[in-house]
Amino acid sequence: MHILVVNDDGPPSTSSSPYVHSLVRELQQAGHLVSVCLPHTQRSWIGKAHIIGQTVEPTYYRPPPPSVTPAGIVPKDGEPDNAGTLHTRPHRQTTGVETVEDAPEEWVLVNGTPASCVQIGLYHVFRERPPIDLVLSGPNFGRNTTAVFALSSGTLGGALEGATCNKPSIALSYAFFSKNHDPDIIAEASRHSVRVVEALYKQWPQDCSVDLYSVNVPLIAGVSSHKVVYASILQNYWREGGCFVAEDVVEDTAEVAGATDAEETKIRDSEKSSTEATAGESFAEDSAPATAPGTTTPSGGHTSLTHRHFKWQPHFSDVYRSVDEAQPGNDGWAVREGLTSITPLKANFFQAATHLHQTEFQFDPPAKAEAAGVTDSPLADLLITNTDTETQPAPTPASNEKLYALVSYEDPYVQPIILDALKAAVPESQLQLLTAAPGATAPTADQPVSLQDLLDGVAAEPDAPKVLQITPYEVIDFDYAASHAASTVVNSYIIRKALIRKHFLASTVEQWVAKRPESVLASHVQRTESFEVDYAEFLDDALVEAFDLRTSLDANEEADDAASRQWWILKPSMSDRGQGIRLFSTMDELQAIFDGWEAAQEENGDEGFGDDEDDHNDAVAAADLRHFVVQPYIHPPLLLPATGGRKFHIRVYVLCLGALRVYVHRDMLALFAATAYTPPWAIEGGNGDNSDDGDKVRSPNLAAHLTNTCLQDEADKGDSVRRFWDLEETGHSMDGGTTFKDVIFDQICRVTGEVFEAAAVAAPIHFQPLSHAFEVYGLDFLVSAGAPATLASSFSPSVATSTAPVTAWLLEVNAFPDFRQTGTGLQDVVAQFWADTLRLVVRRQVFGDGANVDEKEEERGGLVLVKDVALGRR
Repeated sequence: MHILVVNDDGPPSTSSSPYVHSLVRELQQAGHLVSVCLPHTQRSWIGKAHIIGQTVEPTYYRPPPPSVTPAGIVPKDGEPDNAGTLHTRPHRQTTGVETVEDAPEEWVLVNGTPASCVQIGLYHVFRERPPIDLVLSGPNFGRNTTAVFALSSGTLGGALEGATCNKPSIALSYAFFSKNHDPDIIAEASRHSVRVVEALYKQWPQDCSVDLYSVNVPLIAGVSSHKVVYASILQNYWREGGCFVAEDVVEDTAEVAGATDAEETKIRDSEKSSTEATAGESFAEDSAPATAPGTTTPSGGHTSLTHRHFKWQPHFSDVYRSVDEAQPGNDGWAVREGLTSITPLKANFFQAATHLHQTEFQFDPPAKAEAAGVTDSPLADLLITNTDTETQPAPTPASNEKLYALVSYEDPYVQPIILDALKAAVPESQLQLLTAAPGATAPTADQPVSLQDLLDGVAAEPDAPKVLQITPYEVIDFDYAASHAASTVVNSYIIRKALIRKHFLASTVEQWVAKRPESVLASHVQRTESFEVDYAEFLDDALVEAFDLRTSLDANEEADDAASRQWWILKPSMSDRGQGIRLFSTMDELQAIFDGWEAAQEENGDEGFGDDEDDHNDAVAAADLRHFVVQPYIHPPLLLPATGGRKFHIRVYVLCLGALRVYVHRDMLALFAATAYTPPWAIEGGNGDNSDDGDKVRSPNLAAHLTNTCLQDEADKGDSVRRFWDLEETGHSMDGGTTFKDVIFDQICRVTGEVFEAAAVAAPIHFQPLSHAFEVYGLDFLVSAGAPATLASSFSPSVATSTAPVTAWLLEVNAFPDFRQTGTGLQDVVAQFWADTLRLVVRRQVFGDGANVDEKEEERGGLVLVKDVALGRR
């Protein structure tokens, strides 16, 4: 393996960079080709910075020969000097030596940053050597645990730069506890680090789930015999003194220049012991008065300023105290316990592969147990020293059985959220995580999961063990779940197309309302026409039975202008993410839509088609274009005063449990269109009539109508996703202090409960809830202004029987909803939903018997029970 070594501590030095040569030697002795590019001086705390406008200039360092102590470590008495030599030109240019055999080992030093070293090492100075396989940044002189250190670390900055250059990258740090830099301890840490680096590279995930690793090795005797664990980065903060202290101005510039190196040494010394970090004047609070002696406060109330300098002097005691106060399992805790910590990261400030946290790293996974990604080491077993820190236990289920959980949701946005929720719902001693294969995080339909294979040799229970599978629908082991229904829970029903396919949903509602005309669905789901089209030329024939649509289109032909027409919305039945939605009001406009799709299909083949210049990326796969639904376009939508006049829809997260309890999560989202709303007939650049443009049929600006944020460019999204309950009021007055949000929530709860009941009762062939399954859904509702609806229920306590000036219309039902639409700013909404969901799933289905478990309202969190349908198969 060809390894590029960089660091932020500079060339070997007993005061600031004592470890790098030791590591390089161990890498070379392990058979690796090592190229080294370092800053020419100390560049700690600089992160992933580049110096703008700088011309980077190299010098060349030649380390001492293998016969002496590594550079940076104080040599033994009688040993020759081991400082190495510095040169302004490479050896070949100064001596004319061309052969590899005669050339000495030579490192490149640059007057830049760690990130600059990566760029120059990858793309310039070592280009004559074989391609670089791995970027190794470090070993840092000191730990890089916890967020305070990691976010500023030049060592992590070098690895991040390597990752953004598409190279596997590792940040390596040595956490020392003593001023005694024993050469034997350093040598053991270097050998141990080489073994960790080699194992990580060999097991590197091929699914892009990890860009880099942060590795912290405690510099203690016997470290190679201690465990290596995956750990999260502890989120901590500066508390008291921050990073600077004020001091009086020193006018002697020579004295200032001479103090810099001494201050670096003082900081390093203070880092060596947490007890020293709070001792002495070096960490005293700035006690100078706000107003200098002899000054007065001006009449305006502004205090006179005192000219002072501010010395870099970080309060490391804050970091150590945060580790002591935190729960076990983080990187700071691991190093304190003498363990080597590994933190998988993405090069976007996200921690990666969080399902591995608090598990032991396997250097050479055996074929069976570790092939399933299973470790038998609970957190307590990873301790080396005793600690008084108490963990907050997870709620104890009624059973003491172990739960074997395969969690691989395929979406990196929600995967760590689900894992965190599961760990909160199940005590650590009872939870055993499974993965599908060594290093794999996402099973696929091409490589189906066999729960039995994963459990063989792993589950110690004599009978069928408790199993929870949360994966994409295509890889769920439904056969195992059906044959072990009493002990297995999966996260999807097998059949649910009565709801998630638009033409089936229309049929479900139609059948339900036909026998129950008083149903809430009659006034909260638009009437729907469904049809099938194989080729655009047969569109007219396909609409023969769409009586309401044909009548409306014929009437629209006689309308005086576009504004007086009834407008319709067209949706491919099997597409999602808002793809393929179009607006029309005449047969010519509808025909033009299908003609355009067919022409694009002929041009692009079956991979997908649509307008290549469509700013909103709403092309549709050809396989999805056969079944269609059309509905009357809802106008006017509810527009709120402070949202720029943009249309919005409400995303509701729903849990279905067993057969069948339906819950609506109270934390709902409002998703806004990219531009201000205009009626569909107000076509940009024209009025929608054909007369101005000959045969060209013009279409409405979809950016004003489509509220699915998947269709929006990143630059357009802005605040397109908001919390529903944070929306401003409309100004409409309602009885008893009721707000429009209370009314909408009440309607959503009633509609959601009834549509799932309709599917289960009226369409049992196409919706079959299972007692040993749960499923999460995303329901979309559009709120219209006007069209009063009578209220007579009460999922929202403040809603009394009254007439509401708003109506929530059900648009569609999505299984496996796209949680990423929530965005990072509101990720806590998704986290709370999954925490509440898995708490119920674990209590009722995993460790209970579903129907006979008493469910306290406070245990539901934000989940509101909206329907409990007795289907006789709980």
